[in-house]
Amino acid sequence: MRLPVRAAAVAASAMALGGLATPALAAHSHASATSVKVVAVEFKFTLTPSAVSTPGPVTFTLVNKGHVAHDFKIAGKTTALIQPGKSTKLTVTLKAGKYPYLCTVPGHAAAGMKGTLTVK
Repeated sequence: MRLPVRAAAVAASAMALGGLATPALAAHSHASATSVKVVAVEFKFTLTPSAVSTPGPVTFTLVNKGHVAHDFKIAGKTTALIQPGKSTKLTVTLKAGKYPYLCTVPGHAAAGMKGTLTVK
């Protein structure tokens, strides 16, 4: 006779926990990253958009349209070295402020592959 009561209590607890977890999961799924496309060529980056209006997660999609390999470094994180015609993504969380970015391949930043992203 205790087994049905225990089973009912376990089911009620599971439903209560499920009800509490659902809003938390829903809230988490609504926090989406801002997207910034980064096109790399010799020797510059073009970011679209060129500034971010909301602090938080930002996903950078690096597309190498150049003829040599490039990477993209911002806020202490760096993509892998991307070959011509390839792309990759990098997500970082940014607060309001200015963030320098660059290509870490020797000589590329000095040749112009650098800039500053503003997060408002």
